[in-house]
Amino acid sequence: MRDIQKRFRRAWKRAHRRAREIRMIAKGLVSTRHAVMAHIIPMRRCNLSCAYCNEYDDHSKPVAMETMYRRIDRLAELGTSIVTISGGEPLLHPDLDPMIARIRRRGMIAGLITNGYLLTAERIQRLNRAGLEHMQISIDNVMPDDVSKKSLKVLDRKLCLLAEHAEFHVNINSVVGGGIRQPQDAPVIGRRAIALGFTSTIGIIHDGAGQLRPLGGVEREVYLAMRGMEKSSYAQINYFQDNIAHGKENDWRCRAGARYLYICEDGLVHYCSQQRGYPGKPLLEYTLADMAREYRTAKACAPRCTVACVHQISYIDFWRGRQDLAPVEAGQAAPQDLVQLL
Repeated sequence: MRDIQKRFRRAWKRAHRRAREIRMIAKGLVSTRHAVMAHIIPMRRCNLSCAYCNEYDDHSKPVAMETMYRRIDRLAELGTSIVTISGGEPLLHPDLDPMIARIRRRGMIAGLITNGYLLTAERIQRLNRAGLEHMQISIDNVMPDDVSKKSLKVLDRKLCLLAEHAEFHVNINSVVGGGIRQPQDAPVIGRRAIALGFTSTIGIIHDGAGQLRPLGGVEREVYLAMRGMEKSSYAQINYFQDNIAHGKENDWRCRAGARYLYICEDGLVHYCSQQRGYPGKPLLEYTLADMAREYRTAKACAPRCTVACVHQISYIDFWRGRQDLAPVEAGQAAPQDLVQLL
């Protein structure tokens, strides 16, 4: 009886998530007057030190909960559909659960990117109660090495706990490129994720500026094999990465700073995790005029960008809205005619 109740509860939550995601996509297609996704950082500190990562430190304190509440509320005011909490390692933050609950109360989809090391059965159940809807864990290899400790050997028991207790969607992301020594590990990780009932995706690791490091022949083969494992959903639509895997640049319109926002631990809005400093304006002061400016501003880093989340969000607007304006200082208001175009 208990197993039946668990299956029913999971099925109901899965259907509810899918309905919210469909509304999110429809809202994004109908109007450009809002952010589709934001990544928000509650702390920069991480319990790991992967060699390829430039998004962590080993000393930062967590951002105060009330400060995080104000930032979450501002994202809701900007019409944001999805808020994903990232880091550093967000599970180190003592007030993570109230943040997730705040995101849900403001009507936004709540996601979390974690290395998974701190997951326990009790912690997963707390995330259920907080209302978490999506979790992503990146696993880089089967056995840990000096490039990455995020290995299947270490994390498999955490994945088993998620399979047993999680009521939210779990995606396991594997990577190729960027110094990963055993690209052949990715299909092993992907098959294990699918066997446990999760989804599996593959990404291409960027260099320190978020730009492509060309894939070798074996890496390309692994990438294409992993793409074949991915289930059909909006998150798996990523023709940008397919081109990059073959060494091709992409001709696209990056909407970072408008449809996608990256908010660092200092509360500043950046294009993405790899282009910090632009526009570099406090979220609490960020306006529709700022979003209009960045929606129309072409980004020089776009052709060889490998930041998949920005690709996915910008794909909604791939067919509309030219980008032909030179960048404007973040403190300046966008022209009124641009605001009306949104």
